[in-house]
Amino acid sequence: MSEATANQADRVPAAFRKLEKIKPLYDWTYKILMFVCKVLLVADILITAWSVAGRYIPFITDPHWSEEVVLTLMVYMTVLSASLAIRKAAHIRMTAFDRFLPAKLIKTLDLVADLAVMALGVCLVIYGLRFCNSPLSLRGKYASIPGLSKFWQYLPVPVAGVSMIIFELEQVFQHLESFWMKSDKKEAAKA
Repeated sequence: MSEATANQADRVPAAFRKLEKIKPLYDWTYKILMFVCKVLLVADILITAWSVAGRYIPFITDPHWSEEVVLTLMVYMTVLSASLAIRKAAHIRMTAFDRFLPAKLIKTLDLVADLAVMALGVCLVIYGLRFCNSPLSLRGKYASIPGLSKFWQYLPVPVAGVSMIIFELEQVFQHLESFWMKSDKKEAAKA
């Protein structure tokens, strides 16, 4: 390790070093959510295939609950995969002016955007929990499955909010670390 790299490692705040230690937790959370999304997709495909086969093949019965369950699984998959896209920074972004703006301004705008998405995650948790605990959610039932509460239809909203917050925290700390590391690299280059 060169002297400049060693010097740079000494200057990195302790918070960033501690956050690097919990990176495996982020990786683990990502893998679990990805697995859940894959299971939901497979379940969606199987139930839809069963439903379609039940309509056209005489000896297979079309389950009456298939449409509501497929839509609920799709909602889970959609909101959870949105939080996975945050981790990989795979969301659609407006980058038309990026080549004309200073790099530091772009980093700052990315940080502001991530903070705004984190605020959205907080809103999803707060209002999602309100919906999950509302009379409509607790007393309402699926039309095709009277024994199943609408709670399960609203649950993906706060779950997605929590996962968005988790992955946005990682993004925000990476942005902050890039500001810190950039200034350290400039100082090492000057020395």
